[in-house]
Amino acid sequence: MIGLEDIMTLDDLDFSIETLSKCRIPSPMTGVPFVSQKDHVLYHSNFRDIQPFLDARREPPHFEMAGPREKIYFDPSKLKCGIVTCGGLCPGQNDVIRGIVMSLFYHYGVKTVFGYRFGYEGLSYKYGHTPLELDPDVVDDIHKWGGTILGSSRGPQDVSEMVDTLERMNVGLLFTIGGDGTLKGAQAIAGEIARRGVNIGVVGIPKTIDNDISFVGKSFGFETAVSESRTAIYGAHTEALGARNGVGLVKLMGRCSGFIAAYASLANNDVNFCLVPEVPFSLEAFLEALQKRLDARGHAVIVVGEGAGQDLMKRPLEKDASGNIKLGDVGIFLKGQIKSYFDKIGGEVNLKYIDPSYIIRSVPANPSDSAFCLVLGHDAVHAGMTGRTNMLVGHWNYQFTHVPIPLAVSKRKQIDPHSRLWSNVLSSTGQPKDLQ
Repeated sequence: MIGLEDIMTLDDLDFSIETLSKCRIPSPMTGVPFVSQKDHVLYHSNFRDIQPFLDARREPPHFEMAGPREKIYFDPSKLKCGIVTCGGLCPGQNDVIRGIVMSLFYHYGVKTVFGYRFGYEGLSYKYGHTPLELDPDVVDDIHKWGGTILGSSRGPQDVSEMVDTLERMNVGLLFTIGGDGTLKGAQAIAGEIARRGVNIGVVGIPKTIDNDISFVGKSFGFETAVSESRTAIYGAHTEALGARNGVGLVKLMGRCSGFIAAYASLANNDVNFCLVPEVPFSLEAFLEALQKRLDARGHAVIVVGEGAGQDLMKRPLEKDASGNIKLGDVGIFLKGQIKSYFDKIGGEVNLKYIDPSYIIRSVPANPSDSAFCLVLGHDAVHAGMTGRTNMLVGHWNYQFTHVPIPLAVSKRKQIDPHSRLWSNVLSSTGQPKDLQ
């Protein structure tokens, strides 16, 4: 992954978390180990990186550790909360919603939780979406379903209108479940709340199947996506083996970051080429390498992240509702280029193209992701109840953490082409290091 020093200098970093005010109310939770102000999670996991700070008698960069505190800010008997899910679907959204609701009700005794429908649209009066009232009975078995019971949407809404809704409904704590765009929206909401001087907390839970949020080691749904990709890659390999000069081509999600493609290639050792957005390639070098592979072994499996090779497709620049550049379909593009290349050289190729993207993102979370989502939901509630705001719950070095939203959205997390991860992918696939 791209390192912290590639985003900004160490002296520029601010890991401090905003709070609404001092916590004075004893937590109603009992029989649990509380997290103290001295409990931190180091950014660096290598002692070599920490040593310079120790030599200079400075604290190494670190996150606040997530978890319940002894004192809380909000009075649970008077608190109303809201939950919103935005962006594309992702395995585990319902698990997070359930975790938040169960923690609010059973850990703290909060009795009013609104689920705002269809993303940030639900916080705008223009659309007329009636909030869904959430309680343990409503969310009892939603973790068994894919998608989100609240619905979702893309694109920004008027920030003043959204804060008006929160104030009008006396909501003191808003949980936003979404990716980069959602978190930037949460940051804008927190900014407007601060400008008005009202006491409303905003806590994010990073939802990105692409695993591309900075300062977050793993986001929910990613592990399920990698696991579900095995069926598609297995099918592509079987089809490739079953034909003369067979090629199986699989496109996986990954707009700016190729983590799904990379980890799917490691999890499925039958992959021969892994193409990701972070590592440019030329058609000439790739097609020549593919031809050599077919001459040597008679079949090949290619995994490509959806954001790879965009520079090779000549198309008008368009943006979606979230402001993201609309991608060309690199899978269809490569399929056509491979066939054209072998037609020109008079060679035979039998290509099968598989795009499982929308199937993968709509499935329920696997057991590991479900457990991960539950703790994310619980820790988001613990953070929110202590008056923390403009922050998200992350995961770093196997610990749950608090991350300032401005830091998380400073830059998308991407694969470092010089990292151990990419080196492992090259070793697994056997593809040339340079395909330019």
